[in-house]
Amino acid sequence: MARYTGPRTKIARKFKEAIFGPDKAFERKNYAPGMHGQSRRRSKLSEYGIQLAEKQKAKYTYGILERQFRNTFQKAAHRKGITGENLLQLLEARLDNVVYRLGIAPTRAGARQLVGHCHITLNGKVTNIPSLTVKPGDIIGVREKSKALEIITECVISRTSFSWLEWDSSLMSGKFMNFPSREDIPENIKEQLIVELYSK
Repeated sequence: MARYTGPRTKIARKFKEAIFGPDKAFERKNYAPGMHGQSRRRSKLSEYGIQLAEKQKAKYTYGILERQFRNTFQKAAHRKGITGENLLQLLEARLDNVVYRLGIAPTRAGARQLVGHCHITLNGKVTNIPSLTVKPGDIIGVREKSKALEIITECVISRTSFSWLEWDSSLMSGKFMNFPSREDIPENIKEQLIVELYSK
């Protein structure tokens, strides 16, 4: 299964933002990579360059590659409402992202691995497809055999709650209540720039 496996801090420095979560290396060097990253004056990006950078940031943030991202955008364009908001809602509704938001995994990459290794259930059935789109009312839980895993128990203790997700600590499962509104999604992504890029 294709995914980005290169240096994460380098990508975060490129966008000058810790898009993969807390990163001590990024905090030490929060400027562009390369030997001249701190001193070099960057040339002004074109309109296309700005739009492309925003799309790349969204792809790296949610851990998906170009074809899957484009397919998600096309689905968003065919839904009612604002295309940019629809795009973020569909990205937030991916199973690996929901597992991460529920606090079962420390990162999206970690959530993807948990799903791929069959530690996660969707409506009571074990699934290993991270890109599945979760629907309102779906129950996402930890498989019975996996509830004692150290990585899961540590994450659940320090989890952050979100308005569109409901967590039951006794069952170690969460419910996807509804698609989040744009105001509730904490990611710093200018989705309108992505829409403009794909509209060309």
